[in-house]
Amino acid sequence: MRKLKVFTVTALVGACVLAQDTAKAASAADELGWQMSIHAYTFRKFSIFECIDKTAALGLKHMSLSGSVSLDGANSVSTVQLSDKDAEAIKKAAADKSIKLVNIGVVTLPPDEAKSRKVFEFAKKMGIDTLVAEPEPAALDTVEKLCKEYNIKVAIHNHPKPNHYWSPETVLEAVNGRTPLMGACADTGHWLRSGLDPVECLKKLEGRVITLHFKDLVPDEPKAQAKGPATDKQKKKSESKAMHDVPWGTGVGNLKAQMAELKRQHFHGAFGVEYEYHWDNSMPEVAKCVTFFNATCEELAKTP
Repeated sequence: MRKLKVFTVTALVGACVLAQDTAKAASAADELGWQMSIHAYTFRKFSIFECIDKTAALGLKHMSLSGSVSLDGANSVSTVQLSDKDAEAIKKAAADKSIKLVNIGVVTLPPDEAKSRKVFEFAKKMGIDTLVAEPEPAALDTVEKLCKEYNIKVAIHNHPKPNHYWSPETVLEAVNGRTPLMGACADTGHWLRSGLDPVECLKKLEGRVITLHFKDLVPDEPKAQAKGPATDKQKKKSESKAMHDVPWGTGVGNLKAQMAELKRQHFHGAFGVEYEYHWDNSMPEVAKCVTFFNATCEELAKTP
């Protein structure tokens, strides 16, 4: 335990040094209209307040809330059902670190208007302009109505196969002919898990990408097959590839090409870090993602 604590402190000190470099690179990202944000799920084993501290230590000024958060580092609660007191405490902690909360998700937006309205009301209270969700088709009319009423965006997220929104086509079908406030939260890692090319997926979604869960992945080492017939759950899981996060630019995601495509589309918005690996201490790897993002922004800002 003592060694882990020392290593964590060392990682935080390194992140503080990185924060200085991030500030220098911010102008390139600003020029492109991009923000790098930490999705709170990256630090799901910590409290939301520790997540805010880690985000600040990385030199980042944007963060998104998960569908559930922990106030004490042990127990999770639904984000949109937080008490006014706890919601205000999170807002204050973020503001004290000059961090802007950019979205919440994945949240549930059902066809029941009263239930979905509560989610929009929470976003309004928190000053957040984007909800990340996977609304069932029957809820889309209600979602569109509330988007217009509250002037809050809904970005449809894609989990891997067999999720309804695993492909860009299903997301486009959901938002076709609807308000520009409805679009995609492009989870580029989940596209890889579904066997899709993220660059081609982004091209298909041109003009509809609102925000991203930006990831680089590598395949997991193959595991020995369990004996006996596969369960329905195992069969569904096998429809997507087993992969895990690595620092941006070191996996199979071709991230520079993705960022170049987003620049071509004049995308403006947040690249969310949802790093789902080495949960106990992913700070060194997330710091490498920040370095990659900063360097690539500087490179792309210089090219026509």
